[in-house]
Amino acid sequence: MNEDDSPIELPDAAVMEKIYVIRGKKVMLDHDLAKLYGIETKQLKRAVRRNIDRFPEDFMFELTTQEFNVLRSQFGTSSWGGARYVSMAFTEHGVLMLSSVLNSERAIKVNIQIMRVYVRIREMLLTHKDLLQQMDSLDKKVAKQDEKIALVFQYLKMFIDVQEKPMKRVGYKRKDEKE
Repeated sequence: MNEDDSPIELPDAAVMEKIYVIRGKKVMLDHDLAKLYGIETKQLKRAVRRNIDRFPEDFMFELTTQEFNVLRSQFGTSSWGGARYVSMAFTEHGVLMLSSVLNSERAIKVNIQIMRVYVRIREMLLTHKDLLQQMDSLDKKVAKQDEKIALVFQYLKMFIDVQEKPMKRVGYKRKDEKE
């Protein structure tokens, strides 16, 4: 096995921290992808623009100036290296399409790793959703039980209140008893 055949050592965490939610979609930004692919951002953008038909709006979109400024303020300008142009955001399908556009061994290997991370995220979300549904069901059952328990306590209080009232004595009083 030569060096090109060896897998890319790319920890899942390194990919996960580069996935952002923008416009309600999980996306990766061009400069992060370029870094992972080991190329310059302008090379990546150039390849995308040459093959723009492969990137419809649901695969890739350019950030608005406002979105770009919000992201830049979140990360600080130093980590962005003073980027001057708005970023391209790639959805999962857009990242997958990049491997065919870039057509390098590294791009293919990195994309495989990224796709595996997206699948893990999807699995975690489904598991999380199942857990939330189970918790909601359990919460409803507990609420019903709480209502029943509260009703029992309410009846007990009524019984105790009745018991605490002094009862009138029934019958005759003896002469030695005081009134």
